[in-house]
Amino acid sequence: MNFPQDEALQREIALMASGKLYPACNNQLLLDRLLATNELLREYNDLRPSQEAQRQELLWRLLGRRGERCKIIQPLFCDYGFHIEVGEDFFANTNLCILDEAPVTFGDHVFIGPNCSFYTACHPLDVAQRNEGLEYSLPIKVGNNVWFGGNVTVVPGVTIGDDCVIGAGSVVTRDIPAGVVAAGNPCRVLRSVPK
Repeated sequence: MNFPQDEALQREIALMASGKLYPACNNQLLLDRLLATNELLREYNDLRPSQEAQRQELLWRLLGRRGERCKIIQPLFCDYGFHIEVGEDFFANTNLCILDEAPVTFGDHVFIGPNCSFYTACHPLDVAQRNEGLEYSLPIKVGNNVWFGGNVTVVPGVTIGDDCVIGAGSVVTRDIPAGVVAAGNPCRVLRSVPK
């Protein structure tokens, strides 16, 4: 698992993932960690397609947990990496963006189309708090056997059940139950997945 060992940083990360307001824009420990992740992402995104071994090694260093079979087409964007957990047979097409201030967990056999985004960071409605650089974060959880079409956005705090299909262009603003096809903006259940 790629999780920081520094105790002071661990305390800041726990606050960041707690769902409570925290200072995001002026916390040097978090900013340093963001920079370190961005350096790894730059290295990952600059690899040639033929450099598969190096790509896999960098994914092990970037992600918090991952299954044995994991393929993410470049470019990949994330904030910290250590809050991202992916299961077996994970595939993500180009331009995957995960803002992982809180945990983002994907089950086994998850397939993600191009240009999909998963956001855990939230900003307060209160203007003064927002202008102080405060934010909070809520986790995202995706079950097993889920397929996301291209250009899907999943907002903070959403859980998507097993065996789902999320249609292209959807904006997922609320939980999606298991075994359904869902699509739209906002994303809503259209029908059950055929058995």
